Amino acid sequence: MKLLRVQVPDFRILKNVDITFEPEFIPSIFPLGSQNGGGKSTLLQLIFILLHCSSDSEKKDFVKNILYGFTINNNSNKRVLAIIDIWNDDKIIQLEFLSYNDSYLRELLISNDKTEIDNDNYRQLSVSSNKLDRVINKISTNEKEIQDLERAIIKLDNVRKIESSEERRYVLGDLKQRLQRFEFRTLRLPIANISIERFQDEVQTRLDISKLNLEKYYEEREQLESILQRVLKYLQLEKLLYICNYSANGNKDEEEVLLCHIDNIDMNEVETFMKELSQKIFLAAPSTQVFLFNSKESRKLLFKEQDNETDYYSQLKLAKSKLSGFFTYDFLAVDILIEAFKSARDKDFAEAIKKGEYGNSYKALINDLNIIIFNKKINIDTDLSGVSFKLDKDGLELYPEDLSHGELKRLSIYIWIKYHNIENAIVLMDEIEIAFHPDWQYQIIADINQWAPSNQYILATHSYELCQALTPAHVKELEPKLLKPEAKN
Repeated sequence: MKLLRVQVPDFRILKNVDITFEPEFIPSIFPLGSQNGGGKSTLLQLIFILLHCSSDSEKKDFVKNILYGFTINNNSNKRVLAIIDIWNDDKIIQLEFLSYNDSYLRELLISNDKTEIDNDNYRQLSVSSNKLDRVINKISTNEKEIQDLERAIIKLDNVRKIESSEERRYVLGDLKQRLQRFEFRTLRLPIANISIERFQDEVQTRLDISKLNLEKYYEEREQLESILQRVLKYLQLEKLLYICNYSANGNKDEEEVLLCHIDNIDMNEVETFMKELSQKIFLAAPSTQVFLFNSKESRKLLFKEQDNETDYYSQLKLAKSKLSGFFTYDFLAVDILIEAFKSARDKDFAEAIKKGEYGNSYKALINDLNIIIFNKKINIDTDLSGVSFKLDKDGLELYPEDLSHGELKRLSIYIWIKYHNIENAIVLMDEIEIAFHPDWQYQIIADINQWAPSNQYILATHSYELCQALTPAHVKELEPKLLKPEAKN
């Protein structure tokens, strides 16, 4: 997959953005330049979140966060967020992300539904499946409660057979603790004053109520599923994919709806395509960057005194754990390097079992790392618990903290790409040149092309040296432009 074109009419600082990335260019590396404040980081984050999170319900909050402030004009019912063209299997698939007023979209759905259906049900459901999800959760909770209450009644029947009053009190006390969430009236009394009959009556009453509620929730689920099927059928006919409801102004009610109009692909194949695309888009950026896909409250923490429990970096770490395609240029984590060696070792062992001879993955990893760190050699502890380095010149032993920021960053980028097997992917990298000497800023183009040439790289940068490592046609620009104007005669 490759990114062919990105259009963003008006999102935060981005205005009238229209950038094409030529698929025939070799290498497939495109610096994205501008002066400070041009919106490079915003553009990369928007592309990443739309492509990485739109198909995963567990990542929709990141979409909602980045859309904070993206309102629809009073004189309009919808607004284009972005248009992204993807090259896939010799054809161009266009994804047009559109924001609708929830009320306007509901009216469209109602007007296009030819069946006799209560319009109020549409309004209750909205376009999203949020209400259906809540009902399903209630069903799950009620079913578990019924099981617990039925077991309690059986246990109470068995308590009658216990002759020892002390053992009976113990069993009742344990049962009370297990059923505390139901807040029975009798459970507020001392356990010695609770008769088994009264306890059993309370449990049976609550059980009857739970069964009635469950029947009600079953009916509600059936009704909502029927409406949702009609909604999804309409969206499919219009080649629209529902992404999420969101609130542009932070209100509790999510009054905007993000949809994606998809062109040049069978709608029956859309779900598979979006999931594959999600796994082929990556973002790397400095950890000090302000990430718009974190919550507004989380972003503010970067500019406040850091607290161990609620500091910005703990929130960033949480985001990284949920976004599999997201990487920050932190100092090289030794555990990642160790895992890379363990993975190489396991590959060699698998080769030995399969072919009778050990593979070369472990040796190749060491050779590659030695090339990357130039005048040093890497040493791995025999128990794979740590690493150190030795200078070629005099054999002086060094540890990771002895390497420069630039050396650690270059090493971490290599490990990130190789260890995660990032291939045939769209890799967005923000400010890759930070901590690199100008020679290394120039060299990094050849490096990433050598490490994983099948990828397409889009590099947001301020570096003239990096841009000069490619042809001028490779370099894309946002206003205010990065490149120096040509000297006048």
